[in-house]
Amino acid sequence: MNIVTLLDMAKNCFPERVALTNGSRHFTYEDLYNLSASAATQMRRSDADNISLLDVASPALPVALFGSAWAGKPFAPLNYRLSSSDLASLVAKISPAIVFCGADYHESIAPQHRTNCDDLLADGHSAENNADQDWPSDPEDTAILLFTSGTTGGPKVAVLRHRNLVSYVLGSVEFMSAGPEEAVLTSVPPYHIAAMANLLSSVYAGRRIVQLPNFDADAWIDLAAEENVTHAMVVPTMLARIADRLESRRDELPSLASVAYGGGKTSRPVVEKILEMLPHTNFVNAYGLTETSSTVAVLGPDEHREAIASDNPRIRARLGSAGIPLPTLEVSIRDEHGKEVSNGKSGEIWLRGDQVSGEYKDRKSQLTPDGWFRTNDGGHFDLDGYLYIEGRLDDVIIRGGENISPGEIEDALLEHQAVADAGVVGVSDAEWGEKIAAVVVLREGASASEEELIEHVRSQLRSQKSPDFVIFKDELPYNPTGKLLRKELRSELEKSADTASL
Repeated sequence: MNIVTLLDMAKNCFPERVALTNGSRHFTYEDLYNLSASAATQMRRSDADNISLLDVASPALPVALFGSAWAGKPFAPLNYRLSSSDLASLVAKISPAIVFCGADYHESIAPQHRTNCDDLLADGHSAENNADQDWPSDPEDTAILLFTSGTTGGPKVAVLRHRNLVSYVLGSVEFMSAGPEEAVLTSVPPYHIAAMANLLSSVYAGRRIVQLPNFDADAWIDLAAEENVTHAMVVPTMLARIADRLESRRDELPSLASVAYGGGKTSRPVVEKILEMLPHTNFVNAYGLTETSSTVAVLGPDEHREAIASDNPRIRARLGSAGIPLPTLEVSIRDEHGKEVSNGKSGEIWLRGDQVSGEYKDRKSQLTPDGWFRTNDGGHFDLDGYLYIEGRLDDVIIRGGENISPGEIEDALLEHQAVADAGVVGVSDAEWGEKIAAVVVLREGASASEEELIEHVRSQLRSQKSPDFVIFKDELPYNPTGKLLRKELRSELEKSADTASL
């Protein structure tokens, strides 16, 4: 099945239902269908092998995505935050390509590759758009090419086929299950898998998509109220800022029925705070990867409520988990030899299922002969089958020959009432191999000493896992989807005079 079939089904069921809102502009399912048909005609006539988009979240996004699929050409959205030279490097990886550029990004792309996003939103009702309405039906065709953030070297180009994406959608939502009043607010960048998955699943469910092109916590809260938003999807940094602003503004957002968050590690104190502020809202934590077409495991609303109300530390700890794997996927924790370990023991997360691609452009498949994908994420199942993510295996700190996960140290630091954010990395040390460095952002008006925070961690974890030193900063480096940039943080610390004498 081609992903255009999802839009076709929605158009046939509710053609006049509003599918997308962006500011004062509204598009029905029939509008999106006709515009995608027009875009497909335009794309077929080009010499491009791949179709790209350089823009914030805009009405051009769904039209470019479905138009590309209709034309039988992969869709490869680009990161609009990159420099012109970095963008040129990415375009070279997908050339020959045509890049539809938003008004603010037209000059970022070489003239021979670029065209205007407005071309995608021209009249979709002309007679020529009714010609050649068939779209390719091979589920093995490539639907989307996504540039991964990459933990080592340059970004790789992940290949997602139609069957991967359709498998995720069909396994996650029911067709036209959303009521006409339901609307989902999204401000995740178009070049991230969460944006792609949310778009496809919202169309299939029949839920109106409300776009916020550039995230700002106050603007997010205002738009959620103005549009009577019922659902939302955010990354951890967004959730933390929304929680802070809601606390200050004392808004209650009565229409907000459900919030999904994920894309990176989320602070338990942040989750606890927003659960208390919005008790009527269902919260869902989702863990997924680009290579798996989005969500792999989910911690649902009932589990959030049970955990926040429990005095049992084992149950309360689930707020820091990724929840239970989707029934359509197999999840296994393996040791360095590829042998499955028992619940409670840490290892690498392996995945298998139809939504799992595990494939990169111009590289051989990363799947094992029996279909497993090694994520390079460390994790474990607890005794009740809840999945906990411990971070990238590349981030593991090796201190005196012992492997130490930075995530559990960060969790311990975040339990301190003065700590707003924390990042932990290993820095080179002649004696120990690596020392544990903690970078901490304090809450506004709060204070804590280095010794106090080290002792706080030591009281919760073994002494070998307490930081060797703590540095205080105003903020930590994150990418746009909420992942802590440990490589950048580590590089900064390695060069810092603060660490040179330690």
